[in-house]
Amino acid sequence: MFRNDDQPMFNIGVIAELLKVHPETLRIWEKHGLVEPSRRNKQRLYSNNDVKRLQFIHFLINERGLNIAGVLQIITMYPCWNIKNCNGGNAEKGEKVNYSKPCWKEQGTYCYVIEDKADHCSSCPHLKDCQEVN
Repeated sequence: MFRNDDQPMFNIGVIAELLKVHPETLRIWEKHGLVEPSRRNKQRLYSNNDVKRLQFIHFLINERGLNIAGVLQIITMYPCWNIKNCNGGNAEKGEKVNYSKPCWKEQGTYCYVIEDKADHCSSCPHLKDCQEVN
């Protein structure tokens, strides 16, 4: 069976209960561009990957003490934040990972160190814009 972690499935009430936050908190995070849930008939629907993003945001705010501006700064360092096919991080020994950058998608793992810019750029949604400039 194929599992699509980007399939919108959960309404705002379910996610708010899961994270133990008020639904308005999720609306505020969305308003500031931290997450972009899908919509069906004006109803917000969150995917598994949206839930992982929200859990990471929740961690940054509640465990690390960041405000929304701080969270926005942190997520800009994650080029995979809005990429649908992000594979997540790695916790294996011997892999080149950035131990100061925990993966937002897979708790207990870290982002890979990108050795080849082409690897990074090939998955960037703005690749076409960059190629037109250069």
